[in-house]
Amino acid sequence: MQIQFTSYRKLMNLEKLQIAQQDFLRVYPQGFQDEKMLELSKKHRVDKMTDFVLDVFSRDQFNLPARILENWAKTVSRSSMVSTFEKPKFKNMLNDLSAHEKELMVNGLYEQLHGDAQAGFNAQLDILKQYKLAKWSLISVVPAYFKPQEEVFIKPTTAKGVIKFFELPNLTYKATPSWEFYCEYRQQVLSMMNFVDKQLAPNTPAFCGFLMMSLPGS
Repeated sequence: MQIQFTSYRKLMNLEKLQIAQQDFLRVYPQGFQDEKMLELSKKHRVDKMTDFVLDVFSRDQFNLPARILENWAKTVSRSSMVSTFEKPKFKNMLNDLSAHEKELMVNGLYEQLHGDAQAGFNAQLDILKQYKLAKWSLISVVPAYFKPQEEVFIKPTTAKGVIKFFELPNLTYKATPSWEFYCEYRQQVLSMMNFVDKQLAPNTPAFCGFLMMSLPGS
């Protein structure tokens, strides 16, 4: 994935990003490999979740749609990034879907991970809207584990705070997910990763955790 950084160098508040980095490394000198941070990170198990997701959502697994739905519910349930309140609602929704809706959801996830990502995103979104579960966390969590160097998990409070505090351009947060916002936010997060020590950005979930911890009041 080719990311253009030049315009963001001029527009985002890089001074705040550098100060945030200095403050973080003052507390955790080795970044996410610091002993204190490793202890704090245990509950997130990003590496284990990534291994699980890569296995259960590989291309060949989509020959078994029922298993995809089962493992989708497991992924959401096990993720520390998804709200406790959203986990049972998502599982119940998957169980309540009609056969046709299940097919659409599974095909949407396949496309999001392995094919036309925009079409897959929107296919899932259409179903989630019908069940009043069009949540950023639910539509971004699997890709964030599946491609942790390329995709981003969007947590509403963090995204709003990052946009405001780091003065990210061309972004207006809206509660209802959209492909346009996702692409722009993802590109800017990946751009920000280019300007910090690699210790702070081993993957996007970790880097977004750093951004969240850097926000005022965190």
